[in-house]
Amino acid sequence: MRYNRVHSWSGAIALAAATAVPATAGAQAVDTAQARFQPQNVIQYLRPQDKRGLNMFETPKVAGAAYTGFALQWGAAFTQQFQALSHENSADSVAVAAVAPSPGSAGSAAIANRNRLMEIGNGFNNATANMYLHAQLAPGVRVQLTSYLSARRHNETWVKDGFLQIDESPIDVPLFNSIMKYTTLKIGHFEINYGDFHFRRTDNGQALYNPFVGNLILDAFTTEVGAEAIVQKGGLFGVLALTNGEIRGNIQRPDSREPALMFKAGVDRQLNNDLRVRLSGSYRTQTGAINNTFYSGDRAGSRYYFVLENYVATETANASSGMLNPGFSDAVRAYMINPFIKYRGLEFFGVYETATGRGQEVAGVAPPERDVTQLMGELVYRFLPGEKLFVGGRWNSVTGDLGGANTDVKVTRTNFGGGWWITPSLLPKAEYVNQTYDGFASTDIRNGGRFKGFMLEAVTGF
Repeated sequence: MRYNRVHSWSGAIALAAATAVPATAGAQAVDTAQARFQPQNVIQYLRPQDKRGLNMFETPKVAGAAYTGFALQWGAAFTQQFQALSHENSADSVAVAAVAPSPGSAGSAAIANRNRLMEIGNGFNNATANMYLHAQLAPGVRVQLTSYLSARRHNETWVKDGFLQIDESPIDVPLFNSIMKYTTLKIGHFEINYGDFHFRRTDNGQALYNPFVGNLILDAFTTEVGAEAIVQKGGLFGVLALTNGEIRGNIQRPDSREPALMFKAGVDRQLNNDLRVRLSGSYRTQTGAINNTFYSGDRAGSRYYFVLENYVATETANASSGMLNPGFSDAVRAYMINPFIKYRGLEFFGVYETATGRGQEVAGVAPPERDVTQLMGELVYRFLPGEKLFVGGRWNSVTGDLGGANTDVKVTRTNFGGGWWITPSLLPKAEYVNQTYDGFASTDIRNGGRFKGFMLEAVTGF
């Protein structure tokens, strides 16, 4: 999956100076006292990587900066967590060879329990970091490159995405100008725009938009190669995207590959000074792939390290601790509905998602399709001038068929927490999390599983 390595990132903390991004329909306002701390911007049609990007979904059709010629801007995001979690399970003991005997040696290997949990305690997780590079090539035409400098899943630097975004016609033709007044085109390798939660989730080092520490249990997040068109007018919007359906480009085994098609539509309106309402629906379909990563494409990893993992787990190989992967590595059909309501400082965000899919063929026989359903409700209250403090809660549940002996499982997570915006680029957060596992086979390490405890997280992004 790696397609580039960055050897030097000392310039990641440099920012070009110019006119600040104005508040837009989707942006989070910053109070006057904190405005002097916010980074200035020279790139057009950009979601700010600080507090101004909070509750912003698709990038707005507002330039946000004057075009003065070619411009280059760097940014970065960093996080550090302190974890104080405990876990338990009631799975049966499953004997495995603890140490393989050497060739030709007599006797048998030592026997160990595959379902014995990793012993975990309180301490700091490894820090994570992102680097952003933006280039303004022409009026309304920009390039974005995002790299993971440090991630749980990878020890080396990885490029997350790189794409061209067009918001104004590079050819001065009246018809093209009229179309691009409402249209955004994205071409390249980019984060798929399925659902609205990916605009709120933690993306490796970038955790400013997430009011909590963890993401969803069932995390539909991946990057793919393709093209996307977004149309926005009068608070209505629509998205159409066609991608290769896999996390990297590949031309081998063409008969086993099919493109992925995605539709999204909704309304997002500021009804008055106090009330904003957004409702969106997304649908994605793909009939075949060699390695469909729709629910396993996060190259960063979970924030809950080693929970419900066995005693020989490693940080990278078991990077999805606390998440579920339904194993739809071949075909998948999924849709998600997301309501978002903000009344003054009170926010509600919800998720209703269902997905149907299957794994890879075995000896030329396709396995049966399976279904999973996810529900999530999140309530956050932001207060004090500039909404500098916030508290909230989130409930998340996934039910469905994971295949094998786990045909009717349920995983439920509850989070309570809050945070303090010290500046638009500095945010410490704290949460209490409790997650339970039901319906798993007695030989599965998650049988009777549970983890709970506290998480602290410090975030900076600019």
